[in-house]
Amino acid sequence: MFDPAPATELPQPVAEPRVLPSERVLAVLEIFLISGIPTQILLISAMHSFGMAMRTADGAMSPGFVFTVSLIDAVLVVGLVAMLLHMRRESVRDVLIGRGRVLREVLFGFALIPLVFMVVIAVMVLVLTYAPSLRNVPRNPLEDLIRNRSDAIIFGLVVMIAGGVREEVQRGFIVHRFEGYLGGGLIGVLVYGVLFGLGHFEQGWDASVITAFLGVLWGLVYLRRRSVIAPMVSHAGFNLAQVVKAAVLRGA
Repeated sequence: MFDPAPATELPQPVAEPRVLPSERVLAVLEIFLISGIPTQILLISAMHSFGMAMRTADGAMSPGFVFTVSLIDAVLVVGLVAMLLHMRRESVRDVLIGRGRVLREVLFGFALIPLVFMVVIAVMVLVLTYAPSLRNVPRNPLEDLIRNRSDAIIFGLVVMIAGGVREEVQRGFIVHRFEGYLGGGLIGVLVYGVLFGLGHFEQGWDASVITAFLGVLWGLVYLRRRSVIAPMVSHAGFNLAQVVKAAVLRGA
């Protein structure tokens, strides 16, 4: 008898692994731990206990205090991110640096800097046109940290390390955690972009809006390229340019 050929079986879709509620809670706790909130509270408390004052006699923020907290916090946050990835047996290179050529990412980061300034100008024009009340701080209070050339040089290093390096490592880690446990990488980009903007409220609500847009931009670059290198270079370059501008205007 003739045996008909067996019917070809259609490939079955592979079910994505289910994320447990406990895994989501753990991801949220990890994000909070590297957010800078607990580390900065710890650092500020420790420095106060050693007699270091946050403000000078005239009530202004102490450059030495701010610079010290920012730099030590950057080291702590980056170390915590590396530790948390290692505890889950995840590769720092795969999650943060990526598998592409580092030099290519660095060059792409430099190429992004003009785009960053274009975004800043465009958002600033929109804010001044349609929501001028958001400009509630006439001058960036961080500019008061630049009193002389030495302050400007140190502040330039601080904003590149504490801003460009730490914040982009934070962003990459947070987007990675959202992608795995909290609804997707794009949601992580948007959530951290908003929080990134709110974290700059002391510079004015207009600055918060601008930095939120920049945070989303850098987050999308990470999501597309799977590397924090380009956003890091772009962020650090933008911050340094802001310090140079402030130093020139103040004659430092």
